[in-house]
Amino acid sequence: MLLVTAALAWAMVLSGQAPKDEVVLLPGADGHVGRLVVERDGQRHVLDRPYAASRAGATEVEQRDPAAVRASFGPVLAALPGRPASFLLYFEFGKDELTPASRAELERILDELRRRPVPDIAVIAHTDTVGDVADNDRLSAQRAERVKQYLIGIGIAASRIHTAGRGERELLVPTADNVDEPRNRRVEINVR
Repeated sequence: MLLVTAALAWAMVLSGQAPKDEVVLLPGADGHVGRLVVERDGQRHVLDRPYAASRAGATEVEQRDPAAVRASFGPVLAALPGRPASFLLYFEFGKDELTPASRAELERILDELRRRPVPDIAVIAHTDTVGDVADNDRLSAQRAERVKQYLIGIGIAASRIHTAGRGERELLVPTADNVDEPRNRRVEINVR
C-alpha cells in the first residue's frame, strides 16, 4: 500500500484540497494494513491503522474519515494502476494441455485480464523432473506459448505478453530426479 500512500500524498500536494504535506495510510484491498513511519522536522509519526494520517506541523497522528479520503482523492485513487496479480495453472503429464481444473480456472483468469486496459503479463512455465533437462526445457517453452495463445485469443496484444520456459529448474515442490509431481507442472501468470 506504500505506492498508494505515496500517490495519495503527492495528490494532496498537487490538488490544494488538503494540507501541503500529509500522508494517509490506506488499507489494502484485502483490508490488511501495513505500517509506515513518517519523520519530518523532528517529529516521528507511526501510521499503523487504516486512514491514520500524519500532517506537517501536527504533533499527533490523526484519524481521517474513509469517506472524506475517498471524496477528496477518489479520482487520483481511481487513476492508479491495478494491483499486480498472480495466477497458477497446471498441466497434464508430459503435455502442453491444462488439467481440467485449470481449464475451468482459466476462464476466471481471462475475465480478470479483460478488465485491465493495458496489462503487462509474464507467463513462466515449468515442468516436473521426469525426463531429461533439454526435453523439459522444450516442454516448458511450449506450455508458455500455449498460454500466450489463450491470452492473444481474448484480445491481449502479443507485445504485452512475455514468456519464459524454466523447465525443471525452479520446482515448486522440491523432488529428486524423475519424480512425477503435478504441482511442478505449472505456469505462473504474473500481471501488472
